[in-house]
Amino acid sequence: MERNFKLVISYDGTRYFGWEHQPDTDMTIQGKLENVLTRMCQEEREEAAVLDKVQVIGAGRTDAGVHARGMVASVKLDTDKAPEEILTYANKYLPEDISVNNVSVASDRFHARYNAIAKTYRYTLWSGAAKPVFDRKYVYVLNERPDIDEMRSAAEYLIGEHDFKSFCGNTHFKKSTVRKLDSLNIETSGNYIRLYFHGNGFLQNMVRIITGTLLEVGFGRIAASEMEGILKGRSRTLSGPTAPPQGLTLMKVEY
Repeated sequence: MERNFKLVISYDGTRYFGWEHQPDTDMTIQGKLENVLTRMCQEEREEAAVLDKVQVIGAGRTDAGVHARGMVASVKLDTDKAPEEILTYANKYLPEDISVNNVSVASDRFHARYNAIAKTYRYTLWSGAAKPVFDRKYVYVLNERPDIDEMRSAAEYLIGEHDFKSFCGNTHFKKSTVRKLDSLNIETSGNYIRLYFHGNGFLQNMVRIITGTLLEVGFGRIAASEMEGILKGRSRTLSGPTAPPQGLTLMKVEY
């Protein structure tokens, strides 16, 4: 019996080429999940006929090297297994850096991407004389300490609904680049600087470009007041560099 399931997934994206399928590699999160779940469904069939490959739909498409603590996916499975059995099977055969944390039966109409109403991302920076040996895969190590107050001032210009074209990594993106950023909080704890982004949707590389631009403000290379002009200019050439992927984690998807 085919049913629609909702999965909550965590993964360390260090060695993967992102969430989405890539033509020349099987090292994607989506690919690993589909392989395991297809195998699970096939094992339940007594006949030798090969089933169509399972299609896992993610709430978003994280880039190569980006991590997730709460990615959500939907998948239709022809299986008699209970959600708990699917979770156990998946985690038995998935690599150690991918975990299915929860499985539940969803309505037939549930779609992980189209039904999502908000996401929370966290970007983690490290600024200190010592090196973050055990967190090195999950932080962006800075050579100097940025001015956090200036970064917070600049971030205020980004709150609300704006055209974020200046912060989109895909310069040929044809659809609307208007998004609503509900909050952008910058918190510090010792050598850690963490930026929390909450909004209704994010463009390609948007969080990383905003982070890179805020760091330019923090280092005194861009004035906080220039953020308004960068937004209105609607050009990627106006914003700062794209922060590296390892500091970014998708924390939560809301429905």
